[in-house]
Order: sequence, then structure tokens, then C-alpha cells
Amino acid sequence: MKLTVVGGGSTYTPELVDGFARLRDTLPVEELVLVDPAAERLELVGGLARRIFAKQGHPGRIVTTSDLDAGVEGADAVLLQLRVGGQAAREQDETWPLECGCIGQETTGAGGLAKALRTVPVVLDIAERVRRTNPDAWIIDFTNPVGIVTRALLQAGHRTVGLCNVAIGFQRKFAALLGVAPADVHLDHVGLNHLTWETGVRLGGPEGENVLPKLLAEHGDAVADDLRLPRTLVDRLGVVPSYYLRYYYAHDEVVRDLRTKPSRAAEVAAMEKQLLEMYGDPALDEKPELLARRGGAYYSEAAVDLAASLLGGGGSPYQVVNTYNKGTLPFLPDDAVIEVQAAVGSHGPAPLPVPAVDPLYAGLMANVTAYEDLALEAALRGGRDRVFRALLAHPLIGQYAYADTLTDQLIAHNREHLAWA
Repeated sequence: MKLTVVGGGSTYTPELVDGFARLRDTLPVEELVLVDPAAERLELVGGLARRIFAKQGHPGRIVTTSDLDAGVEGADAVLLQLRVGGQAAREQDETWPLECGCIGQETTGAGGLAKALRTVPVVLDIAERVRRTNPDAWIIDFTNPVGIVTRALLQAGHRTVGLCNVAIGFQRKFAALLGVAPADVHLDHVGLNHLTWETGVRLGGPEGENVLPKLLAEHGDAVADDLRLPRTLVDRLGVVPSYYLRYYYAHDEVVRDLRTKPSRAAEVAAMEKQLLEMYGDPALDEKPELLARRGGAYYSEAAVDLAASLLGGGGSPYQVVNTYNKGTLPFLPDDAVIEVQAAVGSHGPAPLPVPAVDPLYAGLMANVTAYEDLALEAALRGGRDRVFRALLAHPLIGQYAYADTLTDQLIAHNREHLAWA
């Protein structure tokens, strides 16, 4: 089995490699190819990856290359984890929206749109090159904004599933609080990427006992602290919103907070510098503890599980993925990309039935889906008016004066990545 990671020079990659090494019985990788144009970073990450495999006795071969076509040729699955513009572009995404009093964040609001505009054309080009060399390969998208990028790939006819680590993070946290094995926790997870709610926590599978009320009654403070939302709000909702709902439920508070401290991009850039120095140490043969602060917790377990199921191996029967709606949520178009539990196999994901969704959540999902429609149109076709329309539609913006100003700033800060600008 050959797997290729595009963006293999990312500091995330040793987390992924560690998962491949530990879970080799689930996903027997014979060749792992790391593709990245940044040769110096790739050499550091590749060296550590080989040492991790060697320490854990993994027989697979690790190849590093900057040649995308060679890297994806013959791959059974291609994982996308790239960042167009690097942390410098992310720094911009997180700062200039704050000048208008809007959220500065890399996956939602104006910053999220900027990332989508930079990313979609690049990802579609990569996917076309994968299709030319191996049309049967699965493309697993971990590149943000996952919902928009996955929808672009699906609409272009690629064999694609989107992946996020929010759900597996909740599964692990809830299992620890309940004192059970993670595999025993099944989430009623519903929404769009980075706009999701846990409406049930079931023990043993989709038909198991819903222990969410018990979880909130006994551990509500811990859950609310993780979300940085008031316990009273979580109790009133009766569900567990993802961390990203804080941008909606506490918008002004978050803006004030973001204005008083360094951006997350600045923190990550400093962390990446330190991590790359560590990766260069020939004595290091395991992922360092610092990597846990980089983000992407449990990404490797989720990626291995998904790849194993898609490639006919022993992955979990049910997994949270991003895929076409196809009637699962009747208030959204069939071609919307939703994030829900699905039965995953070599045929791809088949979303499980979802009970009726409270209008409090369904309304916001419908609003953001409309924004994603317009965002994808802007990413595919370009043009100032399309960018403006997407920003005006976003519930975190919504006012024409803000949308006008943010449109000009977005274009100014991203001109080198926008072919039409």
C-alpha cells in the first residue's frame, strides 16, 4: 500500500507518521511519500519520520520528494495537508479583519474566505494531477477550510472525503470523563465543518444509551471550560457545541480577546521554528511533546481509521467525515458538504440518519451553507463582486460597509495568490 502526503514538510507530519507506525496492523503502509516544495523542511521532517518508523520497527519505506507527479503516482490514497502562503498568510488572515471589529480566524469569517480563495485552485490542480496518474486514488482532505475544499473536490468529480479532528477530540475527552474506552463512545455529531454540535453521546454504537445528560450533569464545568463558554449556556443548549461556535455565540468577547494578544499564527510560527530545530536532532526518534501544542490532536488516529476503511482494511465501522449531504439534512441542498457520522467502506462514506435538527442549529447551518456556496463560486471564478457577496452572506460579517472594506483588504493582502486580482 502506498500513501502520499501532500504538504509532507508540515510540522504536523510526525504526528501522522507516529500513527502510521503505531497502527500498522490497521493500515499496513508499505511506502509513505512526503511531498513538499520546501526542501529544507522536508529533509528535517523526513529524517525524523524515518527514525520514528525505525524505532517502532515499521518495515515501510519513507520517500521525500518535491516532485508532485512522481509522489502521487500509484498512490492508493493521497492526504492533503497544505497551507498556501504558509504561516505568514495565516498571520494576515487573523489580523486585518480585526480592524473592522470582525473575527480574525483562518477557517471562518473573512480570514477563512481568504484561505479558501488561496487554497481551492491549488488543491484542484493537485487533484487533477492525482487523477491523471491514478484515477482510483482516494483523496483525504485535511486542508482548511475543509468543508469548502472538500466540496470543490467533490464537484470536480474526485474520490474525496474531508477529515477534521474536532469529533475525535471530543470522543477522547468524553471517554476520559466517563471512564470508558474511546471506541465505546459514539457521537451524534451534526453540522458543517467547524460548525458542529454533539447532540448525543452514546455508549456502544449508534443505538446505544445516550449519556449526554449524565455527562453534562456530572462534568459540565470541565466541558464548558474546554469550550471557553459559560456552563450556563451549555446547560441551556443541552448539547455540546464545537469550540468554533464560540466565534458565533461570543463574537464581541472573542474580538476583544484577539485584539489584546499575539495571533495564533505568531504562536504557531515560533513553535514551528522550535519543532524544526528538534526534528534536526539525529537522536530524536519520536514525536516531541511540544507537538501536542501545535494542534491537530488525534489527527493520526482519525486519518489511519479513515484510510483503512476506504482502502478495504480494518477501520472503524462509523466515522465522522465531511461528505455530500444527499438528503441527510433535509433543510440543506443535496450537494452541501456536511460533517456527520457515516458508515465508511471502499465505496466511500454513507451518512447515518440524523434526527430532526433544532432550528437554533439548522438555521445557522443553512446560513453558513449559503455563504460556502458563494465562497466556492468566488474561489472558482474570482472577482471583487463575488468576494463581496460571500462576505455579506457570512453571519459573522453581514453588514455591507464591513463587507466592502473587508473585500478590499482581502484582495490587497492576497493579491499574489489570486490569479484574477
